[in-house]
Amino acid sequence: MLWISLVLVYGLLKGCREIAKKKALDKNTVIEVLFFYTLISFLLVVPSAGGAIGIERGKLLPIAFKSFIIFVAWMCGFKAIKKMPISIVGILDMSRVVFSMLLALLVLKEVLTIPQAIGMLLVCAGLFALPFGSRKDEKKENVKPHYVLMVFISAFLNALSGTMDKVLMKDLSSGELQFWYMLFLLGFYVAYIFLTRSKIDVKSLVKNGWVWALSIMFVIADRCLFIANGIPESRVTVMTLIKQTGCIVTIVGGKLIFKEKNIVYKLVCACVIIAGVAVAVL
Repeated sequence: MLWISLVLVYGLLKGCREIAKKKALDKNTVIEVLFFYTLISFLLVVPSAGGAIGIERGKLLPIAFKSFIIFVAWMCGFKAIKKMPISIVGILDMSRVVFSMLLALLVLKEVLTIPQAIGMLLVCAGLFALPFGSRKDEKKENVKPHYVLMVFISAFLNALSGTMDKVLMKDLSSGELQFWYMLFLLGFYVAYIFLTRSKIDVKSLVKNGWVWALSIMFVIADRCLFIANGIPESRVTVMTLIKQTGCIVTIVGGKLIFKEKNIVYKLVCACVIIAGVAVAVL
């Protein structure tokens, strides 16, 4: 099905984005990367915004709330990525599976089928097994508990945002939602910069190719996700599982790019997660 393919593209790009975030943060601060990355992304979506300016004013408040949720989620997530091994962040971020499932069941009133329930159990098994093979990494990298908490906060808020997408896309096009969501998000970062008097090194940001790559991948991935959410038969419970395919990208990237350890153990656990995705979808 089309919506499954779109969400799969989102998941793989999400894994690539985690690597790009880590590399981008080597050269610039968290707020610099977030601001410039959001600005570029917004400029990229403007040409395809269509009639976004003419949407009902009543739709703007929930979109602004979604943007604020992502503003907080990204601040937490980026700060954690800057300080923690990317593979461990990817592992902890998969907790959004549980958060998204619960929100879909409680808010959207979706019902888990038996295959989806089995798939969720497999995903959770892989999720909870992964940290046991990462303890040496955590000790070696001196991972702080408050950064772990930031990842969990980011995962929950991203799950909440994903649930809101399903509701918002009932009355909006993907172009309309992406335009206003990005505009509000950019506004929150500008306000943060002014309130905290953060310095922005524009010259360094322009030369940071990872920020540009991050922006392009973000726009493509989010458009795929918004279109998928707009397809009536798509289900948040299944989409949540498919998104976790990005964990393989972060694990492999952690090994090849950042020279992180325990790659075989992490890949075995990732295969358990992917098996859960396959069971849930098929």
